[in-house]
Amino acid sequence: MKHTNFIAAVVAVGALIGATGAIAKPGFAGKGGHGPRMSFEEMDTNGDGQVTRSEMEGLREARFAAADADGDGKLTLAEMEKAAEARAKTRAAAMLERMDADKDGALSLDELPKPRRIGKMFDRADANDDGAISKDEFEAARAKLRDRHGAGHRPRAGAQDSGTEQN
Repeated sequence: MKHTNFIAAVVAVGALIGATGAIAKPGFAGKGGHGPRMSFEEMDTNGDGQVTRSEMEGLREARFAAADADGDGKLTLAEMEKAAEARAKTRAAAMLERMDADKDGALSLDELPKPRRIGKMFDRADANDDGAISKDEFEAARAKLRDRHGAGHRPRAGAQDSGTEQN
């Protein structure tokens, strides 16, 4: 029973993080957070009513230049961390604004989105339908997910395999 509760909690937290992470990406839209959520006008930097490849590349270059605080044409770890922190603050503020139903400036558990597929994911992993996910079932489900989605679900470099997937 203790392991069942632990695994259920791990699955629930993973689903919650995935759901809130996808929701909290103002720079991205659509399923899985793919695709820019910029207005056409922002992308059409010369205002001619068309977005060219060079305008798209220019947006990438502008983001790079904004992160390159010392202007040396390279991003250091400190510069990347500062840019990531700024994006995280923007995303968190947007998430709070969008999800704070009672407008009290904080999110309660009830205001967070409920995981949509947690039951389905749990049922798929629980191969023998005993209401619990064993380590073997967990590893099999993880391998199946990795096979389905490719190399994008490998543990990070330097991360130790502690039985949970690192993304």
